[in-house]
Amino acid sequence: MRMVDLIAKKRDGQTLTKEEINWMITGYVKDEIPDYQMSAFLMATYFKGMGDAEQADLAMAMLNSGDRLDLSDIPGIKVDKHSTGGVGDKISIPLTPLVACLGVPVPMISGRGLGHTGGTLDKLESIPGFRVDLSEQEFKTQVASIHQAIVSASGDLAPADRRLYALRDVTATVESIPLIASSIMSKKIASGTNALVFDVKVGNGAFMKTEADAEKLAQALVAIAKQTGVKSVALLTNMNQPLGITIGNSLEIAESIAILRNRGPKDVRDLTVTLAAHMLVLGGKTQSLEQAIGMAEDALRDGRALNAFKQLIKAQGGDPAVVDDPRRLPQAKYRVDVQATQAGVVTGIDTNALGLAAMQLGGGRAKKGDQLDLAVGLVLHKKLGTPVSVGDTLVTLHADSQETAAIEQAVQQAFTIGQSAPAKFQLVKKVIQG
Repeated sequence: MRMVDLIAKKRDGQTLTKEEINWMITGYVKDEIPDYQMSAFLMATYFKGMGDAEQADLAMAMLNSGDRLDLSDIPGIKVDKHSTGGVGDKISIPLTPLVACLGVPVPMISGRGLGHTGGTLDKLESIPGFRVDLSEQEFKTQVASIHQAIVSASGDLAPADRRLYALRDVTATVESIPLIASSIMSKKIASGTNALVFDVKVGNGAFMKTEADAEKLAQALVAIAKQTGVKSVALLTNMNQPLGITIGNSLEIAESIAILRNRGPKDVRDLTVTLAAHMLVLGGKTQSLEQAIGMAEDALRDGRALNAFKQLIKAQGGDPAVVDDPRRLPQAKYRVDVQATQAGVVTGIDTNALGLAAMQLGGGRAKKGDQLDLAVGLVLHKKLGTPVSVGDTLVTLHADSQETAAIEQAVQQAFTIGQSAPAKFQLVKKVIQG
């Protein structure tokens, strides 16, 4: 085979065979195929797309470029959840112990934040002592004993994906749905999970801005899962405003603890329970989504989920006392209120702008390797449909610097205040069965 022939084949909209894809990925990882040829292939894929089998073959080729965790000796159906990323999206943190306390093993491999979206690992690291870099044996032992672990991916899982992602980042091919779906699935399948729930965000704070694009990505993810023998379901969820009322690492941990105490913002609680219910169905605990919702709500009410979170923190070296006293989490030095300059009702929120504001405070990364301030962030006082009077606080900034004037202005401009209430906010827009 020659790489130039595969580039031409994809350029002309033809389908690559499994053998051709395997040869290409193997050659790229071995440095036998240069970046410039792989870049040409990525661009051809961006314009011509891939079929279901082709996407699955690419995901499996990237998966087979490195190690694959074998969790078969852990009893039960292992279920993971993947979110495509949003603002204030702390769902994995209350979700994992909630599902685990109901007997479904959750081997969660998570990521760090970049740009306007936060990362689950960064949030957890705001808990003093919490370790996300467990060894493979530690990971497996923990999932077997307490049904849950949230860790970073090892460098040996799907190394082809890591290299391809870096190349996509500098060749304007990140937005290709087949490449996104193959990237996600190569890592998730490598983690040894048997079933997956996808939370595909859509809206102005999401990677996918339109429902049509989000649905294409969801369909691609469940198609690859089906081709590779992994059970799945995808939910399209609304990211036209932040999830909950906090944006920022330690702030989101505190909000997650409130959810596990059966309190906290309704949207975070509702989505946590909904995703948990789908995971319980995939995990074989019940065939009824309604019954699964009831099981999840009971576990929040009676404290089982909260105790499971303490177990998770303790198992990964963190201080479980933060659950009873969230003030032990990192605290910012200053509180700055951003106030409304007109009266009315909140009709729009630029969610992306609020995520960027948290980043500019030091709570997110502009580029990989940036150090985070785990204490800073935003607390929202107004969301879509909320009445506003002049002088009302829209957002409170939690900052470690008093130089916040530009950020205050950006936050103020992120809110659109009109005179009539917006349409009812629909959190879950669509469910796509695998």
